[in-house]
Amino acid sequence: MGKIAKSEVFEKIQAIDEALVNEKLTEALHDFNKKIIVLDDDPTGVQTVHDISVYTDWSEESIAAGFAEENTMFFILTNSRAFSAKETEDVHREIANRVAAQAKKCGKEFMIISRSDSTLRGHYPLETEVLKTTLESAAGGKTDGEVLMPFFKEGGRFTVNNTHYVQEGEFLVPAGETEFAKDKTFSYTASNMGEYIEEKTKGAYKAADAAYISLDDIRALNIDKITEQLLAVKDFNKVIVNAVDYVDVKVFAIALLQAMKAGKTFMFRTAAAFTKVIGGVQDQPLLSKAQLVAPNNANGGLIIVGSHVKKTTQQLAELQKCTYVKFIEFNHLLVLQPEKLEAELKRIIAEAEECIKAGQTVAVFTGRERLDVGSEEESLQVSVKISEAITSIVQRLSVQPGFLIAKGGITSSDVGTKGLSVKKALVMGQVKPGIPVWQTGKEAKFEKMSYIIFPGNVGEVTTLREVVDMLNDR
Repeated sequence: MGKIAKSEVFEKIQAIDEALVNEKLTEALHDFNKKIIVLDDDPTGVQTVHDISVYTDWSEESIAAGFAEENTMFFILTNSRAFSAKETEDVHREIANRVAAQAKKCGKEFMIISRSDSTLRGHYPLETEVLKTTLESAAGGKTDGEVLMPFFKEGGRFTVNNTHYVQEGEFLVPAGETEFAKDKTFSYTASNMGEYIEEKTKGAYKAADAAYISLDDIRALNIDKITEQLLAVKDFNKVIVNAVDYVDVKVFAIALLQAMKAGKTFMFRTAAAFTKVIGGVQDQPLLSKAQLVAPNNANGGLIIVGSHVKKTTQQLAELQKCTYVKFIEFNHLLVLQPEKLEAELKRIIAEAEECIKAGQTVAVFTGRERLDVGSEEESLQVSVKISEAITSIVQRLSVQPGFLIAKGGITSSDVGTKGLSVKKALVMGQVKPGIPVWQTGKEAKFEKMSYIIFPGNVGEVTTLREVVDMLNDR
């Protein structure tokens, strides 16, 4: 298929009156009163929202608290991208049963969004199939279809002519031809979304049977036609949404709300853009240093870099040009030699604490050599061990950094839930497009601290350095 110039694709797309679309969407959302529960397979899924709660467990208490909030939407961080298939299945069944029970208890309708990676990695179709069958059994009724929308503008992920692309510089590369498609645990080959579904479901759902929501219809505001397409979906067949901007998500959402009002039910497998739109979350400015660093904290910041994707390695190399940052490499190969691992961690903690107390920002990073071992499950287990080791550094810190950044999905989840012991966080907003910030709760190791969750595959080469520069007044 090959890469194509982004400008070449975008210049052919019809313009649209976004003010009119916003008006129609506001009207459509006005009497939409379902509770929206977003299951996030890593903590980067809040990268488009603000003033929304994230619960880091799925206990009955947390789910009840989410339902009791005035907010329309809340997130549950499952971190299932770091789970085995069996663990993923068990967790999703448990969550679906608890959500159904709580909804019944408080007489509230709900919808579940399975928020996952905009580069198509993750336990698909397992997660949404388990949710569907469990909910149908626990709450009755049936799920007519599944909506797939991996569009995520902030990360340069676009779906055009049913093919999903990842932006690299000025070009769009079909997702199946990127490094993400070669992921040791979640590999795939197809870039056409219909073919991707057929591949991942092993032919159980055919590309030919999917409903395709075209950009031509979206941009022509053919809302009734799109609604008719949705009304015709049955037997859990798939709905592929093409999108290159938020306005496309908004037009689709208007049609979706009409179809749901007419009685259709859907499961959702989407990236972060859809959650913002269906949750009615408005834009807000990027967060500043004044909002992120407590004025009475003169300690240096801490950056934890665990992700090994190409973009993270490039961003780390750019950050290493900052002479005011102390860089400490963690020999991650030692996770296979537990007797040497503890000494390595003690060395890193002692060095990091000394610098942080002196007001110097520290970056702890895993060596860039990949540890590829055995099967997909074994490879995932090693990744988790590395993340646990690097997380224990935060867990054992005796000094609160001026700020904390964690780079990478599994890493940022473990740092948040294990290193900082967060049970419930408030999403403050974003420090850069697609880079969210939590404010930790009172139960956390460091209360009301700003925790910056930096996805491994988001931003330009210079973005990590720009964030660190801003937080250090450079």
